[in-house]
Amino acid sequence: MPKPESYPTLSQNPLLIGKGLPPFEKIKTEDVVPAVIQLLTELEQDLATLEANVTPSWTGLVEPLDKLGERLRWSWGIVGHLMGVKNSPELREAHAAIQPKIVEFVNKLSQSQPFYKAFKALRDSDEWHNFEPAQQRIVEAAIRDAELSGVGLTGEVCDRFNQIQMELAEVGTKFSNNILDATKAFSLTLTTPAEVDGLPPSLKSLAAQAAREAGAENATPENGPWRITLDFPSYVPFMQHSTRSDLREKLYKAFISRACSGDLDNNPLIERILALRQEKSKLLGFNSYAELSLATKMAPNVEAVEKLQEELRLVSYDAALKDLEELKAFAASKNLSAVTDLKHWDISFWSERQQEEKFAFTAEELRPYFPLIQVLDGLFGLVRRLLGITVTSADGTAPVWHEDVRYFQIADETGNPIAYFYLDPYSRPAEKRGGAWMDDCIGRAKISENGSSNTRLPVAYLVCNQSPPVDGKPSLMTFNDVETLFHEFGHGLQHMLTKVDYAGAAGINNIEWDAVELASQFMENWCYDRSTLMGMAKHYETGETLPEHYYQKLLAARHYMSGSGMLRQLHFGLVDIELHHRYQPGGKETAADVRHRLAQTTTVLPPLPEDAFLCAFGHIFAGGYAAGYYSYKWAEVLSADAFAAFEEVGLENGDAIAITGKRYRDTVLALGGSLHPMEVFKAFRGREPSTEALLRHSGLIAA
Repeated sequence: MPKPESYPTLSQNPLLIGKGLPPFEKIKTEDVVPAVIQLLTELEQDLATLEANVTPSWTGLVEPLDKLGERLRWSWGIVGHLMGVKNSPELREAHAAIQPKIVEFVNKLSQSQPFYKAFKALRDSDEWHNFEPAQQRIVEAAIRDAELSGVGLTGEVCDRFNQIQMELAEVGTKFSNNILDATKAFSLTLTTPAEVDGLPPSLKSLAAQAAREAGAENATPENGPWRITLDFPSYVPFMQHSTRSDLREKLYKAFISRACSGDLDNNPLIERILALRQEKSKLLGFNSYAELSLATKMAPNVEAVEKLQEELRLVSYDAALKDLEELKAFAASKNLSAVTDLKHWDISFWSERQQEEKFAFTAEELRPYFPLIQVLDGLFGLVRRLLGITVTSADGTAPVWHEDVRYFQIADETGNPIAYFYLDPYSRPAEKRGGAWMDDCIGRAKISENGSSNTRLPVAYLVCNQSPPVDGKPSLMTFNDVETLFHEFGHGLQHMLTKVDYAGAAGINNIEWDAVELASQFMENWCYDRSTLMGMAKHYETGETLPEHYYQKLLAARHYMSGSGMLRQLHFGLVDIELHHRYQPGGKETAADVRHRLAQTTTVLPPLPEDAFLCAFGHIFAGGYAAGYYSYKWAEVLSADAFAAFEEVGLENGDAIAITGKRYRDTVLALGGSLHPMEVFKAFRGREPSTEALLRHSGLIAA
């Protein structure tokens, strides 16, 4: 790794520009360490100067702190983004070398006594009453966050707190890297027609392409060899369609035991993370990490979270039990060898067969109707109808990190640009982590320079992991891929359509975590809206619109096994809360024991003894969902109720939809973190949320 002084001229380092779009084509891994060291040196000096001269006013405290934080976010944000989409051993090494210094600086910044005192003085000042709600929320959040960052700790206790923060950052990154490596390490190479029996052409094409990339240069979809991996676009369709129970078992067991042994074993990291989080919470005066986590959330306490989850569990458990019994009976009726008991690796296969028979279509049959380009057209048509915005391609106007990445502009009703976003749609298992996410590249803010002020437009990263174009065909999406894209675009809309000019509360900033999924889950509902779906579902070869009978079947299939789907989410959410609220690391029970204990009431097919799912549960051990996984269900209550506002005026009623859409845009999407989420929801809906719409959408109560 080069030492800082070996960099020719630091002023030319692309990671030090500090504003605008990241120049991805110029950034090299060897830029990371020298850039961040140089940046931190400058920021340390700025911090010391600001602490010595801070005044408890908006311009003397909040604005200069924003500028300081923005420079760090810009440079380190790019590194974090590349860790997700262009991971490499060299980048990891650079990230690991510099991450402790970042954590150290962030601790110093968040534990600054002068800033903390200035924020409290600002809250008590005469100026306070003239502040907009957004400004007040930013100041209150700064005081709370400083307290949760250990500003009140001194001496050895403070040192210990900072050590914990440092170690948590390191262990979280290692946890995430282990999942990526374990997912990448396993593959199944199939060579005979019998081994690929049942697999759809799209998967054979993908598997042959994977085999070619792994060195079998003559691999073809027809003759193989075929390489199946644990990456979602490969794993999921294999489990759904392979007629070979023995191969499904092999793949399933590899998937559920990722990162649980050898050099990549995440078990000790889980115990360490939970112990550190517990210790950190106690230092801050909380009884558990769950209580610390909820201090920044919409849910008032652990009891409220568990009450909602239990209410939904009671409704979904019996439905899930019924789903499983029906599936067993169906499999027995079709299976001449009279399998009396379904194994875990049989569920996807038989539920796919049951759906095909019940609704007379397969997920694969629909793929040709959902080429990415067409789905984007439908999505952009929807937001034009709903929100009055226009999305157009801006490819070629922004630097990208991979040739498949696209860039788009969003304009308002007058045609003025108001935001931009990147879309990185395809799976790249060698360098890109699984899943899908939205992240902010640039946040909206009012910037004052040289006596004039202008608005900095927001830019979002939207990242998915669908099948890439293969064998001359475009990227053909499953309906699930379509829902995922709509979901992430919903997050993007909240980031991009904000009207808040203060960076600290613009977009998704300062929104309580358990309300952040409202805008994303809201968008998924539109995938079932007739005009939206029919507007985008066009056959990639013939241009034919999706036949009506498929639409009716999709609607019917929406409630298929919805009790099981809801119970699965509740299982994860309840395990998460239990591990962060009552679990004692190092005691008689392990984290895996806790999961298996809770599985007795939150699963209808208990996990296998060797199921090490927690070792790959990046959401809570390496992401932001620790003691917050319940947020998906909490926010789904909000999103279902928000969508019900459109159902009530009639989804085909264009004028009423536009009026309701404007109200949604002006509240949920525009207000960001400037008001409490309950106030924002009430501003849109005129009342508090109810669970009725969620249960109706899930088919768990009658419409």
